[in-house]
Amino acid sequence: MEMSNRPRRLRSSAVLRKMVRETRVSKDQLVYPIFIKEGSGIYTEIPSMPGQYHVSPDRIDEVVGRSIEQGVSRFILFGLPAEKDECGSSGFDDGGVVQEGIRAVKRANPDAYVITDVCMCEYTSHGHCGILSGQTVDNDLTLEYLDKIALSHARAGCDMVAPSDMMDGRVESMRSALDSSGFADVPVMSYAVKYASSFYGPFRSAVDSTPAFGDRKTYQMDYHNSREAMREAALDVDQGADILIVKPALAYMDIIRDVKSSFDLPVAAYCVSGEYSMVKAAAAAGFIDEYGVMCESAVCLFRAGADILITYFAPELAQAIDRGDIG
Repeated sequence: MEMSNRPRRLRSSAVLRKMVRETRVSKDQLVYPIFIKEGSGIYTEIPSMPGQYHVSPDRIDEVVGRSIEQGVSRFILFGLPAEKDECGSSGFDDGGVVQEGIRAVKRANPDAYVITDVCMCEYTSHGHCGILSGQTVDNDLTLEYLDKIALSHARAGCDMVAPSDMMDGRVESMRSALDSSGFADVPVMSYAVKYASSFYGPFRSAVDSTPAFGDRKTYQMDYHNSREAMREAALDVDQGADILIVKPALAYMDIIRDVKSSFDLPVAAYCVSGEYSMVKAAAAAGFIDEYGVMCESAVCLFRAGADILITYFAPELAQAIDRGDIG
């Protein structure tokens, strides 16, 4: 049989397969989340997220330094305060755990790029992402507190803020607060499309942020909806966002593709705790090849349109790039 078109010709060797790859992955695209816990001498594995740790500000450089050696120099910080209250006051305390973490990272590694999660769920005693009015999150009042958190992070020396609360108008409010306080150069990486997802379970355990009542469905998005995601992203673009996040990632690759196709801003995919822990659990049970699934799923997210990947596998993915298994 005569065939002029044989796609297998371009798969015949590893050298050729790498030469014709359509999707390229770089260490520069990886962001590593770190959980900072108030206190000292803390370096404790998180039970729900094997391989991830709670670290105190005085030990955060052990994580950051090792990651930088592996080629990952971009980090997003989450805080676990010693005390929580109704208005999440530890979140905007200039001596708070994230603020101390920022300073510790910058002292030891000035070139590390520090992004901070801006939300209230880790700091409020009720676990919701804003200020309550009865049992409802007061959207507009919450904006004032989110601005306070963002400004305290900027004063501590962060490079970028990432609001994850899903309050209406928070990007515009935060951009205005930063600009008027001398931080016009601090970008806003908005969790533009954040779904009310069951994939967040291990994270909520890690930061003790499970809501004391109800759920977050009145402010996070309904996973039935895709057109609404475009509306949310468009609003954040108009309000001054510099980067758009889609969260979760693996089950939402259609949304990543739609956001990438619709807007000119960089798109970040957040491969969340549940996605990470499922891979870890399945690998521990012998059901899957952890390394292979990690590599494949990361490449698929970039193929879907992500420019940036926020992932707990960042250091391992950097090693995979060095090995030439992805990249």
